[in-house]
Amino acid sequence: MRQAPERTIFLIDGQSFYASIEKAAHPELKDKPVAVGDPARRSGIILAACPVAKLRGVTTAERVGEALAKCPELNIIRPRMQTYISISLFITEIFESFTDQVEPYSIDEQFLDVTGSTACFGPPEEIARQIQTRVQLSTGVWTRCGIGPTKILAKMATDNFAKKRPEGIFKLGYENIESDLWPLPVHHMFMVASRMTRHFLRMGLNTIGDIARLELGEFKRRMRFEMGKQSDIQAEYYWQTARGIDPSPVVPGIRNQLKSISHGKALRSSLYRKLEDIEVVLLELVVEVCRRSRKHGYMGYVVSVGAGETDGVRTTGFHRQVTLQQPTSLSHEVAAAALEIFHKFWSGMPVSHLHISLTQLVDDSVYQLTLFEDREKAYGLERVTDEIKDRFGSVAIMRASSLLAAGVARERGEQIGGHYK
Repeated sequence: MRQAPERTIFLIDGQSFYASIEKAAHPELKDKPVAVGDPARRSGIILAACPVAKLRGVTTAERVGEALAKCPELNIIRPRMQTYISISLFITEIFESFTDQVEPYSIDEQFLDVTGSTACFGPPEEIARQIQTRVQLSTGVWTRCGIGPTKILAKMATDNFAKKRPEGIFKLGYENIESDLWPLPVHHMFMVASRMTRHFLRMGLNTIGDIARLELGEFKRRMRFEMGKQSDIQAEYYWQTARGIDPSPVVPGIRNQLKSISHGKALRSSLYRKLEDIEVVLLELVVEVCRRSRKHGYMGYVVSVGAGETDGVRTTGFHRQVTLQQPTSLSHEVAAAALEIFHKFWSGMPVSHLHISLTQLVDDSVYQLTLFEDREKAYGLERVTDEIKDRFGSVAIMRASSLLAAGVARERGEQIGGHYK
C-alpha cells in the first residue's frame, strides 16, 4: 500500500505588517523610523513599528509617548484598518494562486498546505521565495516563511527561526527538531506565556527538549504535582507541541459555526456616571449585536450583559444573563432584556466598560409569531435598516439617542476593531 506523502505546511508572516504598508504608501519614509499609532494620543499604544524604529528601541504595545522619548524623530502614522484588511485579503489571493489550502490565522499570518503544489511550482523553499517576491512587489510587505510537516512546527519555524534570518525562510522537520528546536528555552514553545513558563521552570523543565524527552506518563505526573489533577489535557497538549505532533489540517476560510455574537466598549468612567448616559451606550451595543446576528442568519435565546465599574479607588463589576422565552435578534426585545439586567445588578458606580452578547444561537429562517406584536413587520423594518447601513455606512441611519453627548456610535462608525478605518 502506497504511503501518503508527508505534508508540507507553511506559516507565512508579514513583517511589521501595518508599518510596512504605510512605508510602501510613503516612499519618502523608506529609510526613516515609522510606527503606527494615534499621533494625537501620547497615552495610546504603538500597534506596529518598522525594523528601523525597532533598532532605535521602539517596541509594539508601548505608549506613544514612551516611543517618542526613545526616538524623537519617529514618524507616527494613524492606523487605517480597512486598508490593512484589504491588503491582507489581497495577499490571501496571491497565496491561493499557489494552493487552494489557505487558512488565515491572523491579519498578517496565514497557513498554507503546499503538499500538492510542489509538482507545479518546485520545492517548498522555491515556492516560499516565489511568494515572498510576489507579495513584496505587490504590497511592499516582506514576508517570512516557516516550513514544516505540521502547522505547529511551521508556526514555531517562523517565530523562532525564519524571522531572524535575512532570507526569511526556515524548514523545521522531524529530522532537525532535536538539534534546532529542543535546545531553545521553554518560553519559545508555542502557547507558552510567562505564567506557564514559571510552572515549567519550577518543574525543572528549562528547554523545549526537556519536555519532549520525557515519557508522556512522567510529564503528566509532574504536571499533576505542579498544577493539580485536572492538568492531563494540558500536559498532553504541551508534550505533543514539544514533539511537533499536530494532526490538524489547514482549513480554507473560516467555517466554524458561531456560538456567540457580542460587542463591547471601553468607556471613560468619569463621563458615564448617570443611568441615562449609560443606557445610550447599552442600546448602541444592542443594536450592533442584533445587526450582526441578522447578517449571519442567527437569533439567540440568551442575552448577557457585562459591566466594569470604578470610582477611582474601588473596582467592581458584574456579568449576568437571562434566557428568553423565544429566540430573537430584534433590537427592542434584546434591549428590554439587557436593560432589565443592568438595572438589577448595577451598583451605581461609574462605568468603565460595557459588554453585550447573544448566545444559544439558532437559525433565523423560522421565527415565532405572537398575538400582540407583528414580529414579521419588525424584522422587515430591521432588515431594511441593515441594508441602508451596509450600503451607506453604519452611521447612515441611527437612533436619535446616539446623537446625545453620551453616544459613541458615530465614533465607532469611523473605526474597525477600535481603530480608524
